Amino acid sequence: MRSANVALLQLCSGDNVRSNLAQIEQQIKQLPPSVKLVMTPENALLFADTQTYHKYAETEGAGQLQDAIREMAIRYGVWILIGSMPLISREDPNRLTASSLLYDEHGELKARYDKMHMFDAYIADSHGSYCESDTYDYGQHLTVVDTPVGRLGMTICYDLRFPGLYQALRELGAELISIPTAFTRVTGEAHWEVLLRARAIENQCWILAPAQVGRHSESRRTWGHTMAIDPWGAVVGVNADAVKSIEVHVDTSGMQKLREQMPVVTHNRFQPVLKNPLKKGK
Repeated sequence: MRSANVALLQLCSGDNVRSNLAQIEQQIKQLPPSVKLVMTPENALLFADTQTYHKYAETEGAGQLQDAIREMAIRYGVWILIGSMPLISREDPNRLTASSLLYDEHGELKARYDKMHMFDAYIADSHGSYCESDTYDYGQHLTVVDTPVGRLGMTICYDLRFPGLYQALRELGAELISIPTAFTRVTGEAHWEVLLRARAIENQCWILAPAQVGRHSESRRTWGHTMAIDPWGAVVGVNADAVKSIEVHVDTSGMQKLREQMPVVTHNRFQPVLKNPLKKGK
């Protein structure tokens, strides 16, 4: 069991990658040395259209965007989670995945998670129709990795609505779960906090959810409300709408006692039914 300070960055990313990188670094450079892990939201490096995602997509381990984050991790001596960026699919080189990458303080890539659930929905806002599957392939890998804060399960945004994924991560030993997001204002106002707290309570895990906020184009606005939730379901940190970081102290020392007092994993009589077999990622 470990404890450490985590910074959750709230961004307003757009289609200018240099500006997005500068926004991330500006927040990181203001953090105290006590912060060991920095998390950024979905679309942290690029918030754009399908054509632009294809233009900037990189192969895992090679590319200017990954190099920039690797160098930032080394420069500031922190682990950095990139909430998502476009990468070449591991299953199909002609497709992209929305991928979350985790770097350690030496700039080494420790984990990759490809978003499993695509946000294909109609929302009553100015954007209207959302169809992520036009751009991205479905992820096929579960990812749980050791960090200085604890054992981290990785997810992205729309995954939040599928509790079976979180149960699977808990069974793989997750103590904290990242949910970098770009929730719409409509869905965020209605569902964001209740879903986050439910995933924390159901799985007795820390939930760390850095978010996009504000206006990203004429039709695209996001809810913000970056949050940290403890395993009991209490909100221990929130940033409603400011483009800045929040810091939370994550302590997993009481988690085992909670899990022993209410052993939901051993009580669970159902197993998730998956449409496709999943693989354990790195």
